[in-house]
Amino acid sequence: MFQRFDELFFKTLLIIFIIYFLILLILFFFQRNLLYLPSENNYYGDKLIVSVDKVKIKTEDNIDILGWYHKKKHKYKTILFLHGNAGSLENRIHKINHFKNMNINFLIIAWRGFSGNVGKPTEEGLYNDARSAVSWLENQGIMKKDIILYGESLGTGVATEIAQNNNFAGIILESPFTSMVDAAKNEYPIFPIRFLLKDKYESDKKIKNIKSPIFIMHGKVDEIVPFWMGEEMYNMANEPKYSYFTEYDNHMMEFDESLLIVLKKFIEGLN
Repeated sequence: MFQRFDELFFKTLLIIFIIYFLILLILFFFQRNLLYLPSENNYYGDKLIVSVDKVKIKTEDNIDILGWYHKKKHKYKTILFLHGNAGSLENRIHKINHFKNMNINFLIIAWRGFSGNVGKPTEEGLYNDARSAVSWLENQGIMKKDIILYGESLGTGVATEIAQNNNFAGIILESPFTSMVDAAKNEYPIFPIRFLLKDKYESDKKIKNIKSPIFIMHGKVDEIVPFWMGEEMYNMANEPKYSYFTEYDNHMMEFDESLLIVLKKFIEGLN
């Protein structure tokens, strides 16, 4: 009887191990399909009420990426908007529409592999896209000291990377994570994420290298990036730093009147 029990026990352990190992293989080989979701669409038909020029930006590795550029006056600061891991530029219309009534220019770019762009998104690829967008703005006569980096979710990891040891006008981080390792551990706690993950986006190791004024906003009921990550990023950031933490916002912040007042005040303080 005990022998049969032992055999059954070891067979069960073997099956569990095989399933676990197969899941590890799937996570390793398909992780970028899980991280980058260009086809996900939560676009609800918002109409652009701010004029934009559609521009093509050539990256350092010779990929054309799409950007929407809005310019009011040269004297205004320019936001470089770096979006999250899912969807298209259209998914951000409800946010950039609010820039119409602010003294701000903006450029929002679509990552490689997103919004019809060729290429496959990777951590280094997105860093390349963002640096190329900065260079494009510089070619328009806009210096880094007049550029505000705006990172949304995954885009906060890119903004944190390129903001290091630079003199950008300011940094805005919406729902930032400490690192992709921490974020993935939150979703897959039983797997050795640190060893599996290719794109680590270690923002927590970089934020101390940012000297520009920084504004961090995060909702306490965020179901994707836990609020403690945004709070930790704020605690690690250098002064001058500002925060907007709400009790009700989920992963994407509600661009309500209270947020817009604080955001506008931060931007105006950089002029």
